Amino acid sequence: MFLSDKDIKKALQKGEITLEPFSEAQLQPVSYDIKLGNKFITNDESSTHYVDPARKIYAKTREMEVKDGEEFVLHPGISVLGTSKEYFGSDVYLIQIGGKSSLARVGLMVHNTAGIINPGHFLHVTFEMTNQSNVPIILRPGMEIAQITFSTISSRPERNYKSVGRFAKNNWNHFVPSLEHQTNALKKIISKPEKK
Repeated sequence: MFLSDKDIKKALQKGEITLEPFSEAQLQPVSYDIKLGNKFITNDESSTHYVDPARKIYAKTREMEVKDGEEFVLHPGISVLGTSKEYFGSDVYLIQIGGKSSLARVGLMVHNTAGIINPGHFLHVTFEMTNQSNVPIILRPGMEIAQITFSTISSRPERNYKSVGRFAKNNWNHFVPSLEHQTNALKKIISKPEKK
């Protein structure tokens, strides 16, 4: 069940949802519009020969910052990562991110598959933006880029994302090993006997 506008406001007042900054002008009947932030990550195609996720081989990337009032040109067929202006999350509700129909109609996809934000994940969300059109699309920091919805879950999760989530501490670092992998690696380091 999705929260309505009045229930989103109630949950904000009770501290069950964090949404900063909040503007009532961005509140829709059952969603909240979020804005595009200033940071982008693009693939460096000139130094990337291929991507092999199973072997943890990823594209070399470059990060750039676009100031408010400036523009980022997203060319046809290109994918980039961006971030939201808003910081949000909830321990109580499942949050889902979706595109805006006005932008979908011009060919902008704001996320490929990663549309779920687990309870316990507080973040500036990362967008996986692709231009599906045959003409460039201008992206401007501060434009309304996506919408989030809040839905109830059957019960509180046994494991909160804060304790098990790969991106719990840094959502902008995109190739973070799983927490289980990090823990096992740390255990190996700790268990090694000191050399004399």
